[in-house]
Amino acid sequence: MHSYEMKPGLLINEGMVDKLITTVCSKLKYQLERFENHYPAACSINGQYPLTVNTDWTTGFWSGMTSLAWKLSGDKFFSEQLVQQVESFRSRLEIRHELDTHDLGFLYSLSCVNAWRFMGNRAAREAALGAADLLTERYLPVAKIIQAWGDLSDPDQQGRMIIDCLMNLPLLYWASKETGNPVYATCARSHARQAMTYLMRSDYSTYHTFYMDVSTGAPVKGVTHQGYANDSSWARGQAWAIYGFALSYRETGDPEFLQAAINTARYFLCHLPEDRICYWDLSLTSPDTPKDSSAAVIAVCGLLELVNFISVVDLERNRFIQEALAITSELFNRYFDDQPGLGGYLKHSVYNMNKGRGVDEYSTWGDYFLFELLSRLKQPLNRYW
Repeated sequence: MHSYEMKPGLLINEGMVDKLITTVCSKLKYQLERFENHYPAACSINGQYPLTVNTDWTTGFWSGMTSLAWKLSGDKFFSEQLVQQVESFRSRLEIRHELDTHDLGFLYSLSCVNAWRFMGNRAAREAALGAADLLTERYLPVAKIIQAWGDLSDPDQQGRMIIDCLMNLPLLYWASKETGNPVYATCARSHARQAMTYLMRSDYSTYHTFYMDVSTGAPVKGVTHQGYANDSSWARGQAWAIYGFALSYRETGDPEFLQAAINTARYFLCHLPEDRICYWDLSLTSPDTPKDSSAAVIAVCGLLELVNFISVVDLERNRFIQEALAITSELFNRYFDDQPGLGGYLKHSVYNMNKGRGVDEYSTWGDYFLFELLSRLKQPLNRYW
């Protein structure tokens, strides 16, 4: 199993990983056959995913699961499904349906970039490059950020960046490499630096949201959209920061991004309860606070990405690995759903606590990162984003 030493007491081992891969691939095949080119909604309702056409910001995670299932199983059924999904993403781009958002990376990296990378699908490549073009249109040159969502000309919407966007930047880094045009990567790096400066606080916790003045480039305020409070640390946002800063380091070699990833990882790990599965906001400590398994699995994947860039003689590297494996063990012991059917794979996720949406449910991103985690444990790819 890769290079991760499994310590005694962990409830997951190589044989179990093989069994889990068989289980999730079988379950996904069952679902794909019955969903008939539809996608699960962002989160389940009472344990079942409503089905939707390709309209939400989360549909790329379904394609990410499909592509990883193909890599893990070798079953051509999944590659055939991915080709159909690429056509859906290509059509969506053509009519620009619900694409006025920074989530173009979530949508097109895991679907079309994967299809190009894994099978040389040229239609997928063109769609991914088109998505990268749309994403650069959201770059605000004075503020040096990519606006998350909202009308770029609306004063109430302007200048909003959120921590999630760090995971959308790989689409731009990829587009620069693919085309030789440095503009994409320049926008991505600039945004990552602003995120590091303003979304990451001095104690290495993170804001969910920060506003910049688009006319002057001055910082305005840090707030939250999904966290408990403006000064708290929303768990999924902190997980995005670990993974996202590590990816910007991978693409740029800027040591400040590596240190940002390390620092946000330290903060995350120091604010976990005894069972190592985070509450939905890291600032909350009451035992009856809902957990967010999706934040936990994102953080694990981020940690396993991060350790690739830390010296093997650095003791913190091993600490990060063992923490990631301890969380992994708990997730598969108490949060994994191995039952066949139309439900999800990772129980007890939280979508948006403040809106009461997707609380103690499955989430498509939680399910995707579970697949990515299994891939990392069994046959890690050079890159996932």
